[in-house]
Amino acid sequence: MTDHAPRYPGFSAQRAVALAHETFDIEAAAVLGLKSRVGAPFARAVEMVLAVQGRVVVMGMGKSGHIGRKIAATLASTGTPAMFVHPAEASHGDLGMVTAADLVLAISNSGESQEMAAILPVLKRLGAPVIAMTGNPHSTMAEHADLWLDTAVDKEACPLNLAPTASTTAQLALGDALAVALLDARGFRAEDFARSHPGGALGRKLLTHVSDVMRAGTLVPQVLPNASFSDLMREMSAKGLGATAVVDGEARVLGIFTDGDLRRLVEAGTDLRAKAACDVMHRSPFTVQAQALAVDAAELMESKRITSVLVVDQDGKLCGALNSNDLMRAKVI
Repeated sequence: MTDHAPRYPGFSAQRAVALAHETFDIEAAAVLGLKSRVGAPFARAVEMVLAVQGRVVVMGMGKSGHIGRKIAATLASTGTPAMFVHPAEASHGDLGMVTAADLVLAISNSGESQEMAAILPVLKRLGAPVIAMTGNPHSTMAEHADLWLDTAVDKEACPLNLAPTASTTAQLALGDALAVALLDARGFRAEDFARSHPGGALGRKLLTHVSDVMRAGTLVPQVLPNASFSDLMREMSAKGLGATAVVDGEARVLGIFTDGDLRRLVEAGTDLRAKAACDVMHRSPFTVQAQALAVDAAELMESKRITSVLVVDQDGKLCGALNSNDLMRAKVI
């Protein structure tokens, strides 16, 4: 800060921090001020959106437009189909994106955006309901809307009371409140959220099934119960899972033998040369089904302190296997 002080003689570290604190206070007050004004109109807005057969079309100019884009994205990712349409572009063809089955959420602090005012009559003729989110109940936008949501603030955080700051914070908070109320009304679940975010960590955890990451077919190590210990070890080494299943003639799982079992037998001085697979296997091993979530398999392995698990079908027949490395490659853990 010292290096830049000569270029900005009006700079004061103390004043900068004080303005930051004041900004937080003003914007927090703007958001809290919404509580007393959110009632029946807000509930009606939720009902209107739930009744829409099409999408929520969010519109706004300038800073309100930036807030509108975020609100549209939040709605879309929480179960309410939505998109943002720029009001100025709407006047030059993009209004064709809006249908009578849609609902328009128009955002403007003053409610007097010329671009919005120009398309309000067209929206009326189209038959798309309009919810206005403004700070002025007597504005053009509020008076022509089917419903008005109050986002008025006492003042902006900007020292000049000009730059949209507290007003846009209030708009954003009200948009989030609308999205939260809608997702609750729809019974929206974490699994639904994951479907909208397949590339994220939550998507991987809630959409990835064991069948998506397991080893299958000839990659699954398995031996019959009468297999010699040498054959058992060759199968383990060839498949690289760190374990092998022991199955009967119909592929039903009877047991499992792991690297850990081998280590314990060697430490105990057991003569393994004459042993068969059924003699050394661990009976009734932990298993998962192919349709289970991969994250559930990970939790099983962690809780039981095991590194491999066998995958079975509904009849208990072996159909796959996986270990912690498979889950890490899939970024489930």
